[in-house]
Amino acid sequence: MTTSKSQLAYDHLHERIESGTYGPGYRLVLDSIARELGVSVVPVREAIRRLEAEGVVTFERNVGARVAEIDPGQLGETTEMLAVVEGAAVAFAVPYLGAEQIAEARRLNVRLRESLEEFDPVTFTRRNEAFHRSLSDGCPNMQIRALVDSGWRRLAQIRQSTFGFVPGRARESVEEHEGILELLERGADAREVELAVREHRLRSLHAYLDRRQEN
Repeated sequence: MTTSKSQLAYDHLHERIESGTYGPGYRLVLDSIARELGVSVVPVREAIRRLEAEGVVTFERNVGARVAEIDPGQLGETTEMLAVVEGAAVAFAVPYLGAEQIAEARRLNVRLRESLEEFDPVTFTRRNEAFHRSLSDGCPNMQIRALVDSGWRRLAQIRQSTFGFVPGRARESVEEHEGILELLERGADAREVELAVREHRLRSLHAYLDRRQEN
């Protein structure tokens, strides 16, 4: 029973942190969260320890648990790395992306466009990853695919959700996906596709950093 309640508390906290409801620096008060969920503080404490181990939450003596701050430098380096390796992965995948694979990617992008109507950054981010992976998973080089996986995991750890921080970026992203799909459909050179994927990824980073400076 304790384990299931701990998972409930973990999912609750993780969703709110990922969506930005609990932003960087937000103090996580055990008693308050426990009352909201209708559980004791024990499973909430266990959930917070899991999040702390993942680097999502920090704990300070005499202060308590807080949502970890996002390090812009770390975010920038991770996004730049993913831009390079994902671009390469899609370029290597080009010969293997036939009409069926492109149609599936287009279907996923349609779902992303539908998500704009009642925008939820968490749902959009997950669907966005599914779209990207529908193209990069066709890469035959397993080492490059492992680097792509590592990049996605690292972004999740530092809670990179550009779409929650800069909602307007979501619509732009969907249109850029269309551009990439059009390149694939007309048989563009793999290098051209690679650069388009890389630039698409970097635009999200620049949108985040620009918004951050404004604040």
